[in-house]
Parts: sequence; C-alpha cells; structure tokens
Amino acid sequence: MNTDILIIGCGVSGLYCALNFPENKKITIITKSSMEDSNSYLAQGGICVMNGDDDYRSFYDDTMKAGHYENNPDSVDIMIKSSRGVISDLVSFGVDFNKNGDDFAYTREGAHSSPRILFHEDTTGKEITSTLIKTVKNRKNITIIEHFTMVDILCENNICHGIIGLDKNGKFDVITANYTVFATGGIGGLFEHSTNFRHLTGDSLAIAHKHGISLQNIDYIQIHPTTLYSKKEGRKFLISESVRGEGAILLNSKGERFVNELLPRDVVAKAIFEEMNEEGTQYVYLSLAPIPKEEILNHFPNIYQHCLEEGYDITKEPIPVVPSQHYFMGGIAVDSFSKTAMNHLYAVGETACNGVHGKNRLASNSLLESLVFAKRAASHINMEYTPLNHINNSELNTHQYDNFQKEYKEIILNLIEKERNSHE
Repeated sequence: MNTDILIIGCGVSGLYCALNFPENKKITIITKSSMEDSNSYLAQGGICVMNGDDDYRSFYDDTMKAGHYENNPDSVDIMIKSSRGVISDLVSFGVDFNKNGDDFAYTREGAHSSPRILFHEDTTGKEITSTLIKTVKNRKNITIIEHFTMVDILCENNICHGIIGLDKNGKFDVITANYTVFATGGIGGLFEHSTNFRHLTGDSLAIAHKHGISLQNIDYIQIHPTTLYSKKEGRKFLISESVRGEGAILLNSKGERFVNELLPRDVVAKAIFEEMNEEGTQYVYLSLAPIPKEEILNHFPNIYQHCLEEGYDITKEPIPVVPSQHYFMGGIAVDSFSKTAMNHLYAVGETACNGVHGKNRLASNSLLESLVFAKRAASHINMEYTPLNHINNSELNTHQYDNFQKEYKEIILNLIEKERNSHE
C-alpha cells in the first residue's frame, strides 16, 4: 500500500493532524486497536485555553511551575498562543463545550491559578475524540485501518519511507508513505496500575531508539493521584482532577484531611503515598461532600454512574482512591513543528516530547498540547511536501519481528530505568 501521509494512532493528535491536510492528499490512519481505544477518548477533566489576553502570563507561569521549570519556554509560549485557534477549530467541527448562557463555562483544576478549562460534563475527551472521528470519516481522502500494529519503520539514509505492520490475521504488510507521523499515545500498558488502555505500550519509542532517533525525558512519568481503588484487573478508573478543583477533599482512614488538593499532581500523589505508608493502607479516601449534589450529577455524571456500579454513591459517601500511572511527559524528541531527528518522520501527542510539560504536566494541558503540535506538524509537512522515490522492500525478513512486543517492552523499561538512575 502507498499513501501520501501515514498517521499511526487515532487519538486527538492523529485525527486532528489528518484534518489539517488538504483534501488532495491521500491520508491513511492506522491504529493498533479500534478507533475509540485511545487515551484521548478517556480524558475526563477538560482542555485548557487562554481565557483572555490578560491570562497569558498566569497560564505560562502555572505551566512552568507545575513542570518544575524544566519546560521548553518556546513550546509553552506556542501552545498558549495557539489555544484559542484550536478551540475555534473544535467548535467548528461540532464539539459541544459546556456553557453559561452564551459564554463558555470555565472550571479550575489543581495548580491552576484561575479557571481556564473548557469541558463537556466529565467526558471531554470522548466529546472531542468522537467528534473528530466523525469528521475524519466524512473526508473521502482519509482511509482508516483498525487492528493494524506497527512493528518497524522503513528507512534509508535517515529518511523514513513508511512502516512494516502486522494485521489482525497475523499477516505482515508494508505501507509506504511520503511522510509518516507517530501518534501512538502513551506507555501505560507497561505498568501494572495505569489509567491507560493496555495496548498502549510505547512501541514507537523502541522503534525510534532502534534507529538512532533521539528520545527525551523518558523517565518523566506522571502518576495521577486519584484513581478508584479496585482489585479488578485492567486499567484503573480515573477520578478527574476537576472533582478536586470543584471542592472535593482527600481524607485518611481517620477522616482527617492531610494535603492541599489543588497542589500539582506529583506533590499530591507523593502526599497520598506517604499517608498510605504511614497508615499501612492500600488507599485513601476522596470526599465530594463539599460539592452540592446537583453539581455532582450535572458536572460528573460519568464518574457518578461508574462509582455507583462499583458500589459507591459519591453524593453520600467518600470513595477509596489510589495513585496510578497516568501520563508520559517524555517521548521522541521533536522540534517546534513536531519533526523528529529522521527526515520525513514526525511525532505528535503523548508519544512526542517537545518540552511543554517539563517534569510534570499541568492538568488539562495534554489535549491542548496534542492538538496544537499536531496542527503544526501538518502545516510543516504541507509547506515542505516532497514526494519520495521509495526503497525496495521486496527482500524484507519478517522473522526478526517474531517477538517484537516483548523485545520493545524490555527496551523501553531498560531505557527508563537507566535514565532514572542517571538522574538520581
């Protein structure tokens, strides 16, 4: 198969990137699972936006402070200044953000100094992703292939010519492309406790490392402070930070409050771990008692329903919560246009690292960052577009990929451990 632009992944970054190409370009999107199985789809809280020109400095300072000032200042500046345009695009596609009358309703989350987060109830990611999926499906120049796993890239002389993949029937196939965009998401599938889908195992990082493409900050892994404690297998259910932003408090087993819930995520998670260790417990409690019942039902209907199914009525009782792996701040090193160290290869979303998040992501910056830099990738490709004379791949040896999943997992975990030890 041959295509003009190949995008691996169908979260918001991959979908939005595809929508920013002209319709005379042939776009192919592949995904390891089904289209709805992305971290973007799971996002609850919302998406940040600069709430007026006078919010720029505050937004910038909040992002830098949360990231322990290890952020790339230029990337943060680009993200904030591009935020209003991205929101306008989403609204034009049909995304329905909550409103107060004719104006957007803004909420606040931990480490934000003012309300600047747009939301759709407590399923913002689902609202944005499903709208983008619908829009993509209506574009005749975009082809979607589900249950197709990238196992390697085709490259020569530091130029990416496409990928080698494995279809749902176990058959290897090659897709050549003039430009390839990694939008493969996070690494939660590598961890026992994570809010991510299990198939998100960071394969693109291992592939990049294998071909000498630079990685950055790969030990910067964010732990979300509040996921619903459960002994069930599979991903953990996230209790959005916006719940704490609206007034929910954390309690220990004695019913005592032990931390300021609006501190950055890494600080709150550390405080929870310390409290659990001191008390010898496997969780702490999150109480929504300070939030009016009507607000809980209107703003957090999905969380309310899920907790009810697990046996907890959040309008009447606190719920057990535990920190879990949630987000990856590191990734494949990219420039301000999401270009990697290999020509004709770009990376966007959680799999890329442009330095926006620093050491710790500010709440609700993930969707915004993914969208802003996905659009910049598309604009750069559009500007630089040059077709390739593709390399001969007829002698491809597929036996080298017999155990690729295990091999790639070991590569990534070893790299994370090595990087962590070097920082310590």
